[in-house]
Amino acid sequence: MEDAFELWSVTAACAVGHYFWRGLGVALSGRVTVNSELFNWVTCVAYAMIAGLVMRIMIFPAGMLAESALVDRLAACVLALAAFYAWRRNLFVGVSAGVVVLTLASWARTFG
Repeated sequence: MEDAFELWSVTAACAVGHYFWRGLGVALSGRVTVNSELFNWVTCVAYAMIAGLVMRIMIFPAGMLAESALVDRLAACVLALAAFYAWRRNLFVGVSAGVVVLTLASWARTFG
């Protein structure tokens, strides 16, 4: 019983923290100028964080992804990026291409 209360307490605290910032974002969204230098800086930082996380996942993977070869992961990333741009920046096509390439490369290494 105590564990369930603890779990619900942590979940509620996370929800409050999450929705506080979302609400603040909604409240301030009308005042943000998307062409400002601050907004450009925040955009650059966000892209840099995403790029860093992707590279960390590619170079130092964890879990099942660590079982795949580095060359397979890099090939999947490059081909996913190529598909993303070839299909007019369609995220679904890019992600799907990456998944298919990584799956086929892993399958070929296992059974080929």
